[in-house]
Amino acid sequence: MLGLSLPTFLISIIFLLKQIGASELTFELPDNAKECFHEKLKVGSKFTLEYQVVTGGNYDVDLELKSPSEKILYKETKKQYDQIEKTVEEDGVYVFCFSNEFSTITHKVIYIDWKVDGDPEHEISGPGPKVAAGALTMIESNVARIHENLEQAIDYQTHHRLREATGRARAEDLRERVQIWSLGQFILIIIVAIGTVLLLRSFFTDRRTGSSMAWNR
Repeated sequence: MLGLSLPTFLISIIFLLKQIGASELTFELPDNAKECFHEKLKVGSKFTLEYQVVTGGNYDVDLELKSPSEKILYKETKKQYDQIEKTVEEDGVYVFCFSNEFSTITHKVIYIDWKVDGDPEHEISGPGPKVAAGALTMIESNVARIHENLEQAIDYQTHHRLREATGRARAEDLRERVQIWSLGQFILIIIVAIGTVLLLRSFFTDRRTGSSMAWNR
């Protein structure tokens, strides 16, 4: 293939795939709790943070993002979904915290997707394989296009699974509410039926007592 060996082709693929560092996480945030994540970034790199509340309560959460100098870069309250894209302006540890402190009853399940582009710590250093410049460029462009299509497909699948999980959670919650309402209606019907029987029985008991008094006279 264009005069390139298989090891060279594989190294090119790995080199391209390592240009972007990404991690996905789904975690449970208890009620009246706060969870923070830390990431060390370099100046000039770009990061993308996407989050979504999958289940729990009204499907909302608070998020605050701070720079190493304690500058608030992002702060939103009671949101279900959002995507943040920033360029790093100072070296250091960036902190983003999810808070469910406003809820005292329900816990939340939150999905986060963290991507970093341009950070040297996420890139492969050192000399690459010695191949023809034109051939390597063609290989890189093809692999990059395939990589972008695969990432797009993975994103679609991830969001589809999230929507499915959210819909399933809402359906289960609705089913539980319907069951509780049906049980309440059943108990109410039983109470009304028993009350009706007792009321009718009291009517016949009064008549029987009146007839007995007439015969005694």
